[in-house]
Amino acid sequence: MDEVKQLVTDIKNRNLKPIYFLMGEEPYYIDKISDFIEDNVLSEGERGFNQMILYGRDVSIEDIVSNAKRYPMMAEYQVVIVKEAQDLSRTIEKLVSYVENPQSTTVLVVNYKYKKIDKRKALYKAAKKTGVVYESKKLYENQVADWIRRVLAPKKYTISPKAAQMLVEFLGTDLSKINNELEKLQIILPEGSQITPVVIEENIGISKDYNNFELRKAIGEKNAVKAHQIAHYFAENPKDNPMVVTVSLLFNFFSQLLHFHGLTDKSPRNVASALRINPYFVNEYILAAKYYPMRKVSSVVAVLRTFDVKSKGVDSNAVPQGDLLKELLVKILN
Repeated sequence: MDEVKQLVTDIKNRNLKPIYFLMGEEPYYIDKISDFIEDNVLSEGERGFNQMILYGRDVSIEDIVSNAKRYPMMAEYQVVIVKEAQDLSRTIEKLVSYVENPQSTTVLVVNYKYKKIDKRKALYKAAKKTGVVYESKKLYENQVADWIRRVLAPKKYTISPKAAQMLVEFLGTDLSKINNELEKLQIILPEGSQITPVVIEENIGISKDYNNFELRKAIGEKNAVKAHQIAHYFAENPKDNPMVVTVSLLFNFFSQLLHFHGLTDKSPRNVASALRINPYFVNEYILAAKYYPMRKVSSVVAVLRTFDVKSKGVDSNAVPQGDLLKELLVKILN
């Protein structure tokens, strides 16, 4: 995120590079940087003649180079943006001759999403030398809640830990989807508001009481009644609560609980650091450890491996997902 801020600052200050090669598994920041260049390098009057948007599926490397070698008309720069450049993955190395000697009056932006070019090859080395190479890495699930808080802070919004966790569990690590939902909430809520589980439920449609977060908590507390109530809700709404996601989240929880048992220092600060969790959730692990000693946790992890396979349709004899989940709960809670 700091690297992105520096890039944006440099562009604002007209410290422009002839090449911006934006690549990586997480498309959110690739789009943000590319959109910022598209909207800010040229004035509105200059864009008509000097800004070209190309798409990887529709052009060749030769087309890109031809456009990049043009001179701007009545402007200091021209901007050429290649979107979905990963569609040119088989020929992208051909761009190296231009990147080694780029047109100084052209800002060429290459959006190479969901993958990256080989850092050992000439194109990467040339782009690093003459321009900017930015790699947008996928965040781990345990990093996303903190990312949400950092995105909201400059806009003067806050979010409760539970609400952030609900978004992560419902939307995964797709930053673009999460940001879209956050922007909708910012339209509804006055500046300075806190985004709470109730706000999430009322405006995004994620139940604050019947979700994987609450299921995990109920299992950790050995609250069988609550756990089975949530399982019943999941069975009634299978599309919104796929079994494979639930099993994956529970597997992560019990794997972390196994790690917790192995810690010598079980102080809240050390637990949060070692497990890479928000300190808000540390007490859940401390409580769950009382109900699930290390041997039990090991057996639960083994059970979850079995049900992970079953949730994907292997050896389950077409058993409904809801029934599988109820069976899983019996094995965990007994």
